[in-house]
Amino acid sequence: MTACDFDKVASLPIILFEVFVLVGSVGALFVLGKLTNHVLKRFFVVLAGVLIFEVFTSPMWLNYKLGPWAYIYQDVSWVLGVGWSALILTIVTAVDHIFSRWSTGRRFALYLVALTALVFVLEAIVVGLGIRRYSPEVLETVIGVFVAGVPLEALYYVPVFMTLVICLYKYWAFRIDGVLLVPSGRTNWGRNLLLTAGGVLLFELMIEPMVVNANFPSWSYIYNDITFVMTGLWVVLISLATIAVDRFFVHWSIRRRFVAYILAVGALALPLESVFIRAGYRVYGPSAEANFTGFVTPITNVAAEIAFAIPLYMALIIAFVRFWEIVGDQRRAERLAQAGAAV
Repeated sequence: MTACDFDKVASLPIILFEVFVLVGSVGALFVLGKLTNHVLKRFFVVLAGVLIFEVFTSPMWLNYKLGPWAYIYQDVSWVLGVGWSALILTIVTAVDHIFSRWSTGRRFALYLVALTALVFVLEAIVVGLGIRRYSPEVLETVIGVFVAGVPLEALYYVPVFMTLVICLYKYWAFRIDGVLLVPSGRTNWGRNLLLTAGGVLLFELMIEPMVVNANFPSWSYIYNDITFVMTGLWVVLISLATIAVDRFFVHWSIRRRFVAYILAVGALALPLESVFIRAGYRVYGPSAEANFTGFVTPITNVAAEIAFAIPLYMALIIAFVRFWEIVGDQRRAERLAQAGAAV
């Protein structure tokens, strides 16, 4: 079976489920419009994050029987993307509205708790309807405990997915809300490196079934196939590229700098990924390779899907890092202001 050769015929229960998702999403956006401004802009930012994630990890989660109209790329469904996006935006907006006095960290934790519970239930529904299946690589990595057809590991996968998507949304919300972001004037190297390492590790744990880091020295592995050699390399590349962009293009808008981050990191990462693949250090699983169309990039000779996935991967990681850096800078500025007022 190829990546596009799967059962797309929707049953009546599935069609009713899709109608429920779409009607519910429209209703949610209508209500959210009463609580916040620019609701459509916010929704499309969240939708972009969801689709980025789903396209990048599509070999892991298989979506069948949604009807030919429901797919935008292989088995990636815009219907499910709309549903997840409306749910995420609803929870984030509601928490921000009700618990506005809470710190960013406490509200973020509440987002994840609420969404993990809701998404686990909805995942069980799509599994029960026969929509969701899991790739052989995913099934090989789970411990074998299933709740309503959903592997227990979803309790990890869902918060990681939500963390990356919400950080992308929150980063762009600064621009939507017109928040003035004043550069801190100094680079907190320790914090930046820790945030970047955290973002990279979260994503590497998430995509572990899809691509394996092989043939590294045994002492370099941290957990399963995750090696600090590869992780450290991505951390250094992302940190250097983002710091360089901030240093030389500090006057640029959030949008232009974000594009520059992705281009700078991608320009460094793609040749290295090519070297690692040829040397046997990066091995993509059968499900991932089944998604390859056969087109490769010039010079680097990397599958076009991998070349396309790298900036998607970097976009989510960089948004995670930059959002928490901005939050940290804002908290530091508030503390300094309070200290100044006290004097």
